[in-house]
Amino acid sequence: MRWLFQFFSYWPLAVLHALGACLGWLVWLASARYRVQFRANVAQAGLPFEAARPAIAETGRFVGELPKLWLRPRTRSCLGNVRVEGQAHAEQAFAQGKGVIFFGPHCGSFELGPQALAELYGPITAIYRPARKAWLARLESLARDRQNLTVVPASLSGIRLMHKTLKTNQAVALLTDQVPPEGQGVWAPFFGRPAYTMTLAARLALQSGAVLLPVSCERLPRGRGYFLKIWPAVTGVDSRDKADLLQAVTRVNQAIEAIVLSQPGQYLWGYARYKTPRKEAL
Repeated sequence: MRWLFQFFSYWPLAVLHALGACLGWLVWLASARYRVQFRANVAQAGLPFEAARPAIAETGRFVGELPKLWLRPRTRSCLGNVRVEGQAHAEQAFAQGKGVIFFGPHCGSFELGPQALAELYGPITAIYRPARKAWLARLESLARDRQNLTVVPASLSGIRLMHKTLKTNQAVALLTDQVPPEGQGVWAPFFGRPAYTMTLAARLALQSGAVLLPVSCERLPRGRGYFLKIWPAVTGVDSRDKADLLQAVTRVNQAIEAIVLSQPGQYLWGYARYKTPRKEAL
């Protein structure tokens, strides 16, 4: 399958996005379950369907752009078509000397986000869950592990590495809106409904004093590039008060909600955000 990714990696981004949009609509038309999940999540967020409707095509565009993002030559910068805003928030966070936790949702180009952040503020350690298919897991590992960007699996060794990274005033990156395995999260409100939410970002902040910085990477129309925004730091998470983990996780969720509401046409609304967690040990 890598040869197919390699083939499409040479195509213009606008063409890949156009093909991806078609794919997104095909999936929408083919899966009644997906449509029901999508509409239910949009309604839970208090949004009209029309506000989120563009996300049908954008989900496909996410798939379409993967070959270009994953197989970009390691010597070529990804920042050429990325507009960046909010760098002052990152500078202030690093100035505190306790590390930075970049986090965000499955919204826009969340694959490009860590690559861009690594070029701006690397070295960065990012955590992820390997794909179940062996060929895709190998491709993911090869594509995501770049200069100044180290990707580690969601395991105890990966979490220990993140702790070490923060102690040296470097950065880590993770997606916080996915349902973690049982025992690795808490039930916290997300758009007004309890959702099983990972505690990793909040725990890292409480234990290390690192700054929690929300990040979004919006996909611009017609393949014109991306808009990377670093949002203001999450407040109310005090490393001296480690007792209230739920409050810290709730504040992380609130930051995610703000990003999603700012660009509802690029969020993965089809994800079963409110499902019961699966049983799995680290």
